[in-house]
Amino acid sequence: MSANSKPSLANTKLPTFAVPPASPQSPRKLRKFQSHQSLTSTAFSSFGQPLPTTTTAIASNGNGNRQRDVAGNGATTDIQSDTNVRPRTRGRSNSESGSSNPTQLTTGTVRTKRPARKTDSSGYFIKRSGLDALLRDGPADGRLLETLQELRLMVLSSRVDADSDGMSTYRIYLWLALLGVPPLPTDEYLNLVHRGRSPAYTKIRNDTFRTLATDPLFKRRVTEASLIRLLNAVAWKLHDAQQPPKPSSRPSSRRKELLELAIDSPPTITEEPEGDSVQPLDNPTTKPAIYVQGMNVLCAPFLYAARSEVEAFALFHYFVTKECPGYVRGAMDGVHKGLRLVDRCLEIVDPKLAAYLFSKGMYAELYAFPSVLTLCACTPPLPEVLHLWDFLFAYGPHLNVLCIVAQLNRMRDAILQSESPNKLLRSFPPLEADKVISLTVSFVRKIPDDLYGELVDHAK
Repeated sequence: MSANSKPSLANTKLPTFAVPPASPQSPRKLRKFQSHQSLTSTAFSSFGQPLPTTTTAIASNGNGNRQRDVAGNGATTDIQSDTNVRPRTRGRSNSESGSSNPTQLTTGTVRTKRPARKTDSSGYFIKRSGLDALLRDGPADGRLLETLQELRLMVLSSRVDADSDGMSTYRIYLWLALLGVPPLPTDEYLNLVHRGRSPAYTKIRNDTFRTLATDPLFKRRVTEASLIRLLNAVAWKLHDAQQPPKPSSRPSSRRKELLELAIDSPPTITEEPEGDSVQPLDNPTTKPAIYVQGMNVLCAPFLYAARSEVEAFALFHYFVTKECPGYVRGAMDGVHKGLRLVDRCLEIVDPKLAAYLFSKGMYAELYAFPSVLTLCACTPPLPEVLHLWDFLFAYGPHLNVLCIVAQLNRMRDAILQSESPNKLLRSFPPLEADKVISLTVSFVRKIPDDLYGELVDHAK
């Protein structure tokens, strides 16, 4: 992303969506939804349609350069499946049928089957969106960069198809494509899990039980055991990356030549340089930690949206090592830079509100630390967090700083009328992603290019 180009992201007027509050679905409906996902994937593979994993072609070349210019809209495509043979169907179980009489298996006659239609967890039919179609079809004629840009425009102009719980059949593949995360072999994740407890295991266990503890949607779908496994595997991965490389053995003839060269050479040639030119490996400001408090909340939406732990692991590990490595360093310097940027951006966007908060001693370090570290995942409801992350992964996680400023701007009247704004800022109001995204887009135009460049680089 070029920090010198003037943005036109703010010139795009976003549609406003009325989003009903998330209502927990029953476990039975969740089981039916998971079964529907499995059957849909099987059906598409059987009739020759590309599975969502074909989107790895989009993700193969990495992120590319995220741009600030956004305009356009996504087309709508309806994909249907058809077959002339009706297979044997399985009767419902006694627990589902509500009857004491078991339902017998039946064999249907050969007749034309109605085209399958996509439904959400409540049973209502929904039309397949352009996002879904683009992810299934992949880039046409090798137009990778153009397809990625089209994907970003669709994310900005329309929501990802999801039910009231925020569950979507293709959101996780959208994130993989937007972040450019390559496919990960399942065995690689299993090998990390089978290594047992990492050096950070105790710290992980002290945090996982309280991860989104008051969110019933998260608690019903994600177990603490899966959260522990994923964080422990990431800790092993980061631990291995910090180990010095093992010296490779050379052939005996080469060793003899090196020994003769060392005998005939002056000692100064083989001496190591002294002074501050060599940094110690255990410097806490430069050495990334294998786990810091808050990584459990940052990891939670990945596990909630993913269809497997392997997908969540690949995304989360990529995110903390490539997108926001400064957030997990020992000193968490990236988070502190982000907090200072919240104050600076608020001064530009809303000088009156910033001056009032500063007069009360309320700086971002006192109230915005969780929001910066977790990309607002600490602010419920979870379906709105997923929608906000669609936008952040499309145009850069650095925009989370402006999303926090947007939430402060929406609280403006209440803050200015309060004698103790610290009470209001202890917890932000429920997240409304569409309104926050609209304000964020409008704020981009007001941010100078040099400050925007600092936003882009603050988490590196």
